[in-house]
Amino acid sequence: MANAREWLAGTRPRTLPAAVVPVLIGSGVAAGYHEFSAWRAALALVVALALQIGVNYANDYSDGIRGSDASRVGPVRLVAAKLAPPRQVLAAAFGCFFVACAAGLALAAVTSWWLVLGGAAAVAAAWFYTGGSRPYGYRGLGEVAVFVFFGVAAVAGTAYAQMSSLSWLALAASVPAGLLSCALLMVNNLRDIRSDAQVGKRTLAVLIGDARSRLAYLGCLLLPFVLAAAIATARPLTLLTAAALPLAAGPARAVRAGASGPALIRTLGQTARLQLVFGVAFTIGLAFRF
Repeated sequence: MANAREWLAGTRPRTLPAAVVPVLIGSGVAAGYHEFSAWRAALALVVALALQIGVNYANDYSDGIRGSDASRVGPVRLVAAKLAPPRQVLAAAFGCFFVACAAGLALAAVTSWWLVLGGAAAVAAAWFYTGGSRPYGYRGLGEVAVFVFFGVAAVAGTAYAQMSSLSWLALAASVPAGLLSCALLMVNNLRDIRSDAQVGKRTLAVLIGDARSRLAYLGCLLLPFVLAAAIATARPLTLLTAAALPLAAGPARAVRAGASGPALIRTLGQTARLQLVFGVAFTIGLAFRF
């Protein structure tokens, strides 16, 4: 039976900035319009974290019962390593989805019931990433879903939940958030490119190959800084994101140098750290207008 540390590892902590950062950025947008609501931001954070942890457990379950994780090089997985029965991991996934739905319904009740449709789409996307008979994560669409749900939807949705309106700034700010989330997934899939190809898991990295995957990762890692500089024409302090640029040196160097397999586990952590620091700086920049 898995212990508490192993269940915690099953949440894949290195990926959690993908849930936290978009909520911070969306809240920064709301604050910039003087409409920040702490309790609504907290509910949005619960939704995002519960969805992220839920999709991680669901991925653990679905890949585990398919045998896709049998020869992976990343951190241990609960089902594949037989640390927990599949039904327990599945229950953990759906428990997280329930928490996300409950928090989302509370937000919808005070904002707009249209949020329910967005939430339902997010839960469906979380499950069918690797679940069901035709998982889209096995067809190179993982990065598309991550950009939409952990970029556009998360940032714009968080801002909308506090402002009750949709602004151009929320949509613009969602793009860097989505790209950094894609960088996390891309480096994860780059690490597993060989084992995924062997089991027929055709991620985007498998489809476009090693060299193009590395270029795509670098683009997702660095383009957010360019976009933040462009947004500085409306919110000058978004230039604070430049403080996170040195953190890009390590992972960019490793990927350009051809790091592969277990060597990219450290790069994944570095990418998550960059995402978090960028997100905090970007949030501050969006929250203050001159």
